[in-house]
Amino acid sequence: MVDKRTKRIRNKIKKVSSRNRLSIFRSNNHIYAQVIDDSKGITLACASTLEKDLIKSQNGRKELAEIVGRTIAKRLMDKGIKDVAFDKGGYKYHGLIKILADSARAEGLNF
Repeated sequence: MVDKRTKRIRNKIKKVSSRNRLSIFRSNNHIYAQVIDDSKGITLACASTLEKDLIKSQNGRKELAEIVGRTIAKRLMDKGIKDVAFDKGGYKYHGLIKILADSARAEGLNF
């Protein structure tokens, strides 16, 4: 179920920007990032801590969030996408969300 804050953020992003949306989801154990083209309703790229190379690693949650941010940025750059709109999904912009966003920006994404 999508709560009020999530709907409000998503609607603001759709009104203001025609860019693809970088959506973040954070559970207690994992963090997920996917880029969605809202006009077509498809996912362009995704990355998460559930990928084979990351499940076996012994890194902490902060390092994993940084790796996921770098991974999603590299996958988008390979497809030729540099500009996205950041959808933090109702989460506050601190902690793991901020680490993921900063690492994606460091790889060259603009948002």
